[in-house]
Amino acid sequence: MNERGYYGEFGGAFIPEILVTTFSQLVDAFRKARNDPSFWEEYARLMSTYSCRPTPLTFADNLTQHFGGARIYIKREDLNHTGAHKANNVMGQGLLVKRMGKSRVIAETGAGQHGVATATMAAKFGFRCTIYMGEVDVARQRPNVFWMERLGAEVIPVREGSRTLKDAINEAFRDWVTNMDDTHYVLGTACGPHPFPEMVSYFQSIIGKETRAQMLEREGKLPARVYACVGGGSNALGIFAGFLDDPVELVGIEAGGKGLATGHHASRLASTDGSVGVAHGYRSYFLQDGDGQMRETHSISAGLDYVGVSPIIASLREEGRIRVEAATDDEVLDAFSLTLRKEGLIPALESAHAFVQAFKEVGSLAPDRAIVINQSGRGDKDIFTVADAFADPSWREFIRRKAKDYGA
Repeated sequence: MNERGYYGEFGGAFIPEILVTTFSQLVDAFRKARNDPSFWEEYARLMSTYSCRPTPLTFADNLTQHFGGARIYIKREDLNHTGAHKANNVMGQGLLVKRMGKSRVIAETGAGQHGVATATMAAKFGFRCTIYMGEVDVARQRPNVFWMERLGAEVIPVREGSRTLKDAINEAFRDWVTNMDDTHYVLGTACGPHPFPEMVSYFQSIIGKETRAQMLEREGKLPARVYACVGGGSNALGIFAGFLDDPVELVGIEAGGKGLATGHHASRLASTDGSVGVAHGYRSYFLQDGDGQMRETHSISAGLDYVGVSPIIASLREEGRIRVEAATDDEVLDAFSLTLRKEGLIPALESAHAFVQAFKEVGSLAPDRAIVINQSGRGDKDIFTVADAFADPSWREFIRRKAKDYGA
């Protein structure tokens, strides 16, 4: 990365003039914190006492036997406080907010995990909190909305555009422009203007550092491959960070939706539909039309339907350091079900995308090799989506009864 926040041709800070001073202050605060060894020590101590770090590396013996190839390990970010890797980033940014002396935080959220994590951080540190969430995501992730509000956050449904994550980001930036003095935008993924990609991946790198040490302790060697889902890119960059300098293949999996040929997906890199452009303050691959207007996306998982991808992910893919694939909604449900039945684990639908590709490939690797799948979040938040996808009759009857109880 150069001093202007570019990773090769991707990144940068395309921001309005009114935000230049705010971003300069943020860059300065982050640089000072990163160069202060006591800051990481404080961060690591907070995560160990508040958020169950280090998270376990679980050997999936039943899945390993089922596929008959390499040994399968699962990094359990679902055991983080709030149920996903998102806590790593927000708690780190919370410490920065304290250093900067600001009293309010805002955030965007798609699946709701980042929103819950931000609301949790705000409660922990005593900040006022506003969360922007697309109206579509509010409907399909209602349990997370409930918890955000109970934690004291104001949740604002975004009713413009596609009413999903990209529109929530737009509204959050509009808020920040008018409330810069006391407000920090806790961007949830490794996208956006510099320094957000660097900052988010820095805090998420705790995943990869732990995983590398755990693999060496458990296996005495590094894994052959590491798999992670890719929405914006924060969980993938977090676990990949531990292996970038090693001879380990890194595989990111995007949302293939209803199939790449259908156009109903959110694959910026694995499909041929993505193209380089500028949006949300940075340069990367986006799903856009010939006029640069953002296209609508589709994914069964609310957290992977973002229209763009981290400039760091884009750069690593261009360099050939990572491989990017896509998993369809149907494949995700199959992998979700298999993991649930074989291991008793409930991955988030986002995380299940990584399981899809790992399951496709693990049988071709020798039994003395190992792979790691990043289970970036837990799937109980997806109960409405999953139950609907499986047309579960008892669940539908339960919903009908509850609707009747509420007089609907």
